[in-house]
Amino acid sequence: MVAFLRRNLLRPFLALGLCLCLGLSGCSQATAGLSGNYVDDTVSVAQTLLTTIALPQDDPAHQEAELQARQLINGYTALYRPRQDIHGLASFTTMQTAVNSLAAHYAGYANRPLPDALRSRLEKELKKAEASAVRGA
Repeated sequence: MVAFLRRNLLRPFLALGLCLCLGLSGCSQATAGLSGNYVDDTVSVAQTLLTTIALPQDDPAHQEAELQARQLINGYTALYRPRQDIHGLASFTTMQTAVNSLAAHYAGYANRPLPDALRSRLEKELKKAEASAVRGA
């Protein structure tokens, strides 16, 4: 009887508990450091990424800055990509282009420095996205 109760009651509660833990921990990480205000977050993320890409590869703070940039990109994308109300904004599409390019470089070429052509393009796109977000576009 005890084995029957353990098998039929304990397993579902354990599975439910694990699902809740994973779900809640995933939600807390996705928007870490973001306010939920699109304009403020876009400006903040753009400034942080501009600072990160300006760091030389041999700077001791580079690796930590890159890790924080990756987390910020993931949080920004997770928060704003599902929102249909901002999909038509020029600032959103420009920002998405920039963060996708930077994330792709970090994923594919993690130990290599950012190429000058990519750095230049990212600087232009991030500044343009920031200005467009402040303007409301």
